[in-house]
Amino acid sequence: MDDIEARAIEAGYTPHIGESRQYWRDIILGVNDGLVSIFLLVVGVVGGGLATRQVFLTAVAGAVAGAVSMAAGEYLATKSQDEVLEAELTLERSHLRDFRELELAQLREMFLDMGISEDDVGGVVAAFNRSDEALLIAMKSLEFGVVESERRSPYMAMVISGGLFLAGSLPSVLPFAFVTAPGFGLVLASLFTLVGLFAVGVMKASVAGTGRIMSGLENLVIAGIGGIIAWFVGDIVGSAF
Repeated sequence: MDDIEARAIEAGYTPHIGESRQYWRDIILGVNDGLVSIFLLVVGVVGGGLATRQVFLTAVAGAVAGAVSMAAGEYLATKSQDEVLEAELTLERSHLRDFRELELAQLREMFLDMGISEDDVGGVVAAFNRSDEALLIAMKSLEFGVVESERRSPYMAMVISGGLFLAGSLPSVLPFAFVTAPGFGLVLASLFTLVGLFAVGVMKASVAGTGRIMSGLENLVIAGIGGIIAWFVGDIVGSAF
């Protein structure tokens, strides 16, 4: 297999992303959420009239709270999804044991829906019927839409999403650690965040094979609209108090 794949790559074959594929949701969501949410927080509090030190402390607190919340949320969501799947697989094993004909009929229908001909489907189902494990894997893939290599580790999802949220917050946090004027800090935070958002859009498009420039601009437009809203909300609330 390795020799065949090596020859195919030499001939121009493009391999798939591989084992990181199932975590791209966590990667993009984590860093993008960190970039956008902390930037909007900073815009809001600067618009509300806070001093530089207050903006910095608010941004740090928001970044830490957001990272912990993101990490905990992804861990619990992924773990819950795995627990539901395991419960379904336990039930499926009992179905294969006690209602095998029904399960085989369902498998036959799914293969037919995939385009396997009536002439061939009987032999395919019979081949799976000779192995309980193969039959369970087939039902898990086709009935539940789960492939083992695509399952996400709750711990990995937690670390990636929380860590990248924290990394994404840095462009909005760090300027206020080194400047004295909140307005200048906001300008730097805006520039750094826009660069980060554009880079994330380009990275996402590079993996997905879509337009890089448009993807980067899409990220910028979303953050820009959010920034305008956050500024006016902060200004209105700040004026009210």
